[in-house]
Amino acid sequence: MTIEELPFRFGSEVYTWFMKNEGKAYEGKLGHMIEVISSSGFEGIQPIFSWMGELRDSERLSDKLDEEGIELSALSLVLDWNHDGETEFERREADEAIELLENFPGAVLCTVQMPTSRKDLVKRRENLIKNVNAVSQRASDKGVTCSFHPNSPETSITRTEEDYKVILEGLNASVTGWTPDVGHIINGGMDPLEKMKEYESLINHLHYKDWDGNPEFVLMGKGKIDLIKITQWLKDIEFDGWIVCEDEGQEALKDPDWVTEHDGDWIHNTLIPEIR
Repeated sequence: MTIEELPFRFGSEVYTWFMKNEGKAYEGKLGHMIEVISSSGFEGIQPIFSWMGELRDSERLSDKLDEEGIELSALSLVLDWNHDGETEFERREADEAIELLENFPGAVLCTVQMPTSRKDLVKRRENLIKNVNAVSQRASDKGVTCSFHPNSPETSITRTEEDYKVILEGLNASVTGWTPDVGHIINGGMDPLEKMKEYESLINHLHYKDWDGNPEFVLMGKGKIDLIKITQWLKDIEFDGWIVCEDEGQEALKDPDWVTEHDGDWIHNTLIPEIR
């Protein structure tokens, strides 16, 4: 099996760089990340909308992507969404993200809630579902594909199996898909592949990271997640979206460029040759 024969493509997220000093070390350096991701053999990039600097301008972003020969696979929109309806700031950010994505057909709006607290869990879940569905409806009306990305910090309300059942089944599936992040799924106490099979119909985007539970994430290929088995299943069901690597191994705190290069090498020389 060659990468050209696979129904999906591989991209890289920029959170690997954000880990270093909470983004301060690479503030305004999205162009550098695009260069590294391209040279590492990835076909796409998923930036964080609030952290794009001057490349939040669609023309500048398009020029840089074309220069490096990669695509905008998705955009991470990270907001609190704790209220019964979007705040003025949240609505403005969402609408600006949608406007940007209108210039990149096929790129996914990946909604992510900022983890803050598990207090008032039932109400906060209701608020999250309502806000994500509202954002996705507006995006869908503009032709933008949407996908919700749960996460797993202790303060996340999208962490446990119960959280997944309530939130994923509360999404408006006509306008919102699901981004399984295999590292966050296992970190929340679930089996990634079994959970993906359970909600297969929602999957329209993927995030890969590895995990060993000590305490959480490790360098791609060094943990306990069977990424080869998961990738084989995705190939067998003919998933045709993006698999985006979001490596949160501790090595990223020192050298996120090297981590991204490692991931590209691991995908091309270890993962893909095992897929049948």
